[in-house]
Amino acid sequence: MNAKAKRTASVTALFLLVCLSQVFVTSGFVATESASTANQAQGQGIAGILTTIGNKPITVNGNASITGATILSGAGIETPEGVGATVSLAPLGSLEMEQNSKVTLTFQTGSIKVLLLKGCVTLRANQGVVGEIETDKDAVSKTDPKADGVLRVCHPDSVKLASAAAAAGGLGKLATAAIIGVPAAALIPAVGGGSNPSNSLP
Repeated sequence: MNAKAKRTASVTALFLLVCLSQVFVTSGFVATESASTANQAQGQGIAGILTTIGNKPITVNGNASITGATILSGAGIETPEGVGATVSLAPLGSLEMEQNSKVTLTFQTGSIKVLLLKGCVTLRANQGVVGEIETDKDAVSKTDPKADGVLRVCHPDSVKLASAAAAAGGLGKLATAAIIGVPAAALIPAVGGGSNPSNSLP
């Protein structure tokens, strides 16, 4: 092989080496970015733990789940009649779902967000965490991250259904209050006092 052929072969080999190195570097960046995206999608390494009342099953992403199931960020969760559930999100806080509730739960470091589609939920956010509950009716409630916060929200449609059921069943004010989450004590004067003057204060 003459000198010119050797130089050509050397240049070609060097060019191929540079091309291969670029491929490996690009693949490394793609793998790192994919891993980062996956971590964000799973709440930056945070996972929730499910507890159901009586260890009865509820629905998570379309599948039956019981106490001890892992809940990842973005999960769709639904509780049936007679079964409530709690998702522990240490160190962020927790979400309590009452029966006949449906949510989409997303979370990451410093944030818990609940999209409430049906029913009633109670969100507890620890200090340093912003807790947020939004309904599909565009109503939004948030906690103050400066302190521990608690939010209890019922979906407007669920409140209407409960009120209608109470009226149809002939329930009193106290029973209706219990269904829609109004403190019963707030209604005791109106229910107990009546129009009897002997029960009224001077």
